[in-house]
Amino acid sequence: MSEQLPDVQASQPDVTVGLSQVGVTGVEKLVKVARDGMRPIVYMAEFEVFVDLPANRKGADMSRNMQVIDEALESAVEEPTYRVEDLCGDAAERLLAKHEYTTTAEVRMEAELVTKQRTPESDLPTQGTADVIAGAVATEEGTREEIGVRVTGMTVCPCSQGMSETRAREELADLGVDDGTVDEFLDRVPQPGHSQRGHATLTVTSEGSPDVDLREVLDIARDAMSARIYNLAKRPDEDHMTYHAHLNAKFVEDCVRSMAEDVVDRFDHLPDDAVVHMKQSNDESIHQHNAHAERELAMEQLRTELDGLD
Repeated sequence: MSEQLPDVQASQPDVTVGLSQVGVTGVEKLVKVARDGMRPIVYMAEFEVFVDLPANRKGADMSRNMQVIDEALESAVEEPTYRVEDLCGDAAERLLAKHEYTTTAEVRMEAELVTKQRTPESDLPTQGTADVIAGAVATEEGTREEIGVRVTGMTVCPCSQGMSETRAREELADLGVDDGTVDEFLDRVPQPGHSQRGHATLTVTSEGSPDVDLREVLDIARDAMSARIYNLAKRPDEDHMTYHAHLNAKFVEDCVRSMAEDVVDRFDHLPDDAVVHMKQSNDESIHQHNAHAERELAMEQLRTELDGLD
């Protein structure tokens, strides 16, 4: 074709309103993350890629966005990449450089991580899954990167458990059991409460790559709930999970606060402007609705609140 094709995207739109996010979603790519002395981790990852669009431009260059993602992933294959958040940061910076009309470029990634586990009582090998969340936003001022996880666990309602304990105490008293024995029994045998499957999400965002170990983020999120759960569970394992979950009953709010406390304890080295996003959603077993709690704040504010200085 001898004549150059028209660049329709660069033309003036009928309605001159700028857009904060224009791009593509649902982009699936294979990502390989290197590990020292170990086999690489391979993710089947799904990407979202966005740029902002000024009011005087009709459209963004979608094919250019796809080309940038491909280039970043090819670079990750050719050279060792140890953090998926750095991969997102590299792609976002490439997007910013290739779109002269853009002031902000964003790349987000989610992928399923499979980890080796052992059941808590029978000590059998099994596998657990978690969703890895990574992303980056690049501007002329710099690049902020995000890394985190979404995990599943078990929670038990303290309010429901408290009502069961009251009933048990009354019944034991009617049977002539003395108060001291009742107290000792209830300390040893936590009473039933309605349970939920919980979903904990924890991410950390900072200038450049957040200085956190993904495995520690995973542990914090899993341990924020009443008990961890396992794909494989023999009867002793089921008893272990049920007992320890009821021994550690938590409201949805407690789970978020547990994450907050552990983040400050384990990641106290993070800068004050690092942002922590903590979220807990529980699938209720005795209601048709679900329970949810969430908090997003800078490390400086989180430290202040936990120190009781706010």
